[in-house]
Parts: sequence; structure tokens; C-alpha cells
Amino acid sequence: MLQPLETGKVAQIGIIVKDIEKTARDYADFLGLPMPEISETDAIEKSHATYRGKPCEARAKLAFMKVGEGIDIELIQPDEKPSTWREFLDEKGEGVHHIAFWIKDTKGKAKKLEMMGMPMVQYGEWGTGRYGYFDATETLKLVIETLESDS
Repeated sequence: MLQPLETGKVAQIGIIVKDIEKTARDYADFLGLPMPEISETDAIEKSHATYRGKPCEARAKLAFMKVGEGIDIELIQPDEKPSTWREFLDEKGEGVHHIAFWIKDTKGKAKKLEMMGMPMVQYGEWGTGRYGYFDATETLKLVIETLESDS
């Protein structure tokens, strides 16, 4: 059985939105949770982000809500610069963009996914880890995100 990520445990469901404040309030009310903190992704100098193999200056507003054992709903409001988030919003509108999984060995997993026809479209780093977005729309009908933490 092929299991390229070596995990089946979902970490988050990512949803692209136009108005993060309104959507975060709507989700918080619906789920009976407090309004989540809204943050912004790091600038390229810190994130070392790439999009389709080129430096990516795009940023996004983010809000996270815990909805299960280790599972977050992640709301993402992209800025206007090219990114997987902006591409999704422009082409498909608001909606579910990705499912994310915590993994180990981002580079190794990236090779496996790319061999399966799921190319990495965006990569970035945060203080203690990294993420990758892989285009799995042909087979899985959405983007797969990998998350790896050094802590």
C-alpha cells in the first residue's frame, strides 16, 4: 500500500477566504468558540517562501481554530501577490484549499509526492519549521500541505 506521507492523521483543513474577520467570526459563532487571533505570514526575508520555484513575496492573514484532537480549521486571506492562495481565490473563489499533515523529512516526502504527479507549488518556513503545498488536484481534488516542525 502506497502511503507517501507515512501518516494518515490530518493536522488541518485550510480554507481560502476574502474577509478573514467576518469568516472567523462566523466560524467562531457556529462552533461556539472564541474569536481566533488573526496573524500574518512572515515576509520573504524570514519565510524564504517560493511559489512555482520562484521567490514568493505574497503574504496572507491567518486564523486557526481547534476543532478536534490536533485538528485545526485554518482560514487564509491572501494578499494580491502571486501564491497558491491567490491562485485558488482567483480561479475557484472561496472554499477548501488544502488538507495538511504533520510529517518528517520534507525533502524526502516532496520527492515521493512529485514522483506521484503532485508537484510542490509553494514552500515556506516559520521560526521552527517548514511547509510545502503540493498540487494533488488531479487525483485528490485539492492541495496537500505538509507541515514539519523542528521542535
